[in-house]
Amino acid sequence: MTIRILVSACLLGQPVRYDGNARLTGHAILARWQAEGRVVAACPEGLGGLLTPRPSAEIERAQSGDDVLDGRARVFDALGDDVTTAFIAGARATLDLALATGCTHALLTERSPSCGSATIYDGSFSGLRHPGNGVTTALLARHGITVFGDDRIEELDALLLAQS
Repeated sequence: MTIRILVSACLLGQPVRYDGNARLTGHAILARWQAEGRVVAACPEGLGGLLTPRPSAEIERAQSGDDVLDGRARVFDALGDDVTTAFIAGARATLDLALATGCTHALLTERSPSCGSATIYDGSFSGLRHPGNGVTTALLARHGITVFGDDRIEELDALLLAQS
């Protein structure tokens, strides 16, 4: 059985990032996964109804995606608008897609308030980062989907090879 991997759509060259760009990795491992039919693309923020381009967003007060899901923090965009509802809706839609397609692992964009798995921005819109996860990453992890940041693709590949 082929292990399916949920992958941030921007890493696959889709121009869905907040600034209307992609974050194409061009990594040979990712290309191999695509050829093997393992990849399921998703942009949580787009699935949550946010447009592209859109103002950048961050989780307030150096909190995390877990804090957002538990109602202890909100997500604001650079204009000061509360976009928490869209981030939670996108996380839920992404989880639904992952479950429907049998994804057990995810490769998501680091530092994102949706997809970050180890580091996210601190909510000050000053470029400062802190340890934490994004809203989608937190929800996927709560449902047993192992999330790797895009800087850990080799580690995920090694795990998949060991499980095959």
